[in-house]
Amino acid sequence: MPTPTRPPHIDDEKFLAHVTDRLAALPAVRAVALGGSRAQGTHGPDSDWDLAIYYRGAFDPDDLRALGWQGEVSEIGGWGGGVFNGGAWLTVEGRRVDVHYRDLDVVERELARAEQGWFHVEPLLFHLAGIPSYLLVAELAVNRVLRGELPRPAAYPARLRISASAHWHGTALATLAYAKANHAPAGRLTEVAGALATAALQTGHAVLAARGEWVTNEKRLLERAGLRGIDEIVRGGVGEPEGLVHMLGRAEVVLDAAVVRAEGVADDGGIRAEEIADDGGIRAEEILDAGVDRVRECGAE
Repeated sequence: MPTPTRPPHIDDEKFLAHVTDRLAALPAVRAVALGGSRAQGTHGPDSDWDLAIYYRGAFDPDDLRALGWQGEVSEIGGWGGGVFNGGAWLTVEGRRVDVHYRDLDVVERELARAEQGWFHVEPLLFHLAGIPSYLLVAELAVNRVLRGELPRPAAYPARLRISASAHWHGTALATLAYAKANHAPAGRLTEVAGALATAALQTGHAVLAARGEWVTNEKRLLERAGLRGIDEIVRGGVGEPEGLVHMLGRAEVVLDAAVVRAEGVADDGGIRAEEIADDGGIRAEEILDAGVDRVRECGAE
């Protein structure tokens, strides 16, 4: 989408208040929050405005369309369903505004699940590794509430630190192991590069979960996890099978070491993997073993 021309006289705070008031007045909307770089103070003058509308019950996207703002408004579930259940890409008074739909019933459910260390991962457009359902909880923790009231987690749940780190670490190991057993020996450079990128982002999630740091998207995930150096391994990729196997081996060492370092932080947090109860909690060692065993089973396919 081309960058819209912004009228120079519009004050940021007045603009935000105007848009927020219009969104907050929509039927079923109970709260509006500012997210993205503008909520975290890392934005530039032309950064998008990311706004989440939290609704209770039935929200009708036609009510948003009726505001008359230029752009595309999706139906509920229009962005793939799941926890990230749709939204709008709009231009308001020359500024890009992204609106995200957030169902409060789903948000409260995922907050309760995260406290117990429970979550799931689902695909989302533009995200290589997918998104964890606790993304909704991360938004509650880092976004700025503009209208209404929203629950806010007191801290990153200790059980989630263990279960999420273990899940993402196990998935990254499985991703690399499958590529090493299947794609690399066949010289499939594109598939190997894709698997390496995906595993790096999965490891980024593992590292930040172990540290107890919230993630809302994949932007700058590798930088935050200290994994930007993986670029050098990708640049060294060659199409010969032996070179691809070697590249994946180097990546395994780098990514695994990053998680091991982060796990030291998790242990200092007062809860260890073996302390997670059997009543639905996710055991780190079970996830790691299951992921690697599954790759071994299908390695010859």
